[in-house]
Amino acid sequence: MVDKNQKGTVCELSIVENEPESAETTSHDTAGFYVPSFELARSLDRLNRRFASFLQAELTTLGVTEIGASLTMILLAVGEDEISVSRLSERLDYGATNMSYYLKQLATAGFLERYKSPRDKRSAHVRLTEKGRKLCADLAHIDAQFHRFLDKHPDDLDSLAVTFLVLHRMDQAFRTGMRYRS
Repeated sequence: MVDKNQKGTVCELSIVENEPESAETTSHDTAGFYVPSFELARSLDRLNRRFASFLQAELTTLGVTEIGASLTMILLAVGEDEISVSRLSERLDYGATNMSYYLKQLATAGFLERYKSPRDKRSAHVRLTEKGRKLCADLAHIDAQFHRFLDKHPDDLDSLAVTFLVLHRMDQAFRTGMRYRS
């Protein structure tokens, strides 16, 4: 739980609530609704950059200066488990060379450790250090704040679930299209 009296650890989410002016603006009728794929990509890119800026501000508030938002997302993907580098690369859709570089940065900063699998010395694995687990726990408080906001707006929570599923399907479609196009 986030202690709102505690200063300097978690900033308040500043989500502006705009109430619709009429029932017409809340209609979920999507007949004739069309979003060009490039406009969708532009919106997702903008959202990603805004989220990265928000996350970077949170990291600064938490006193984390060694890594940025992208590396933080890798830490969150590692989670509480040990994971092979190849599995993590697959999960995040990063090439092996890039993943190796990112993991080296995270290990150098003390957020995770890399080691050889005891069963297969050819396989590299990673796990969070205490420093990495603490950062992930701090970020979980921020996530909880976001979900408390959504709990006040059940329709938004439902829409978010649908959006997540649609984005996942689109991701799969683009991945499949790229695989079979080449």
